[in-house]
Amino acid sequence: MLGAAGLLKGKRATCHWAAIEHLTALGAVPVHERVVVDGNVVTCAGVASGIDFALTLAAILEGELVAREIQLQIEYDPAPPFRSGSPETASPG
Repeated sequence: MLGAAGLLKGKRATCHWAAIEHLTALGAVPVHERVVVDGNVVTCAGVASGIDFALTLAAILEGELVAREIQLQIEYDPAPPFRSGSPETASPG
């Protein structure tokens, strides 16, 4: 939606790995990161990185101490059972 509104033109941005190739057509500079902050635009990649996105916004808006408290309160301490959360780490098949 940001891209369709023209808000990604010339901005570094990310999204789910299966759609990242489409960012160029929307004028964005694709970046393979979980969260990308470029000026007043913040993007994230995939569902799980949405928590990272929210914590990043909390830090920007209210400060790192508030973001750390939120992280503690939601008990966000990721330890995925498998190392297959991206095309780079997933095993074939």
